[in-house]
Amino acid sequence: MELAATWQKSTFSDGGEGDTCIELGVSPTTLHLRESDTPGTVLTTTPSTLANLLEGIRGGSVPTPPAARP
Repeated sequence: MELAATWQKSTFSDGGEGDTCIELGVSPTTLHLRESDTPGTVLTTTPSTLANLLEGIRGGSVPTPPAARP
């Protein structure tokens, strides 16, 4: 598995201690996501799979976990 050479932090990160950021890395065929406080744990996916997940969340077809509900 080829990991990204550079990581970019989300502009939605809170900017506090620097340990609550989602980072994105890109390689030729995959996307890599990780949290700043656990950089050794990486979620690897394809752009189309991530797009489908986000579309499902936005459209309401992916249930929100109870802990995340307002």
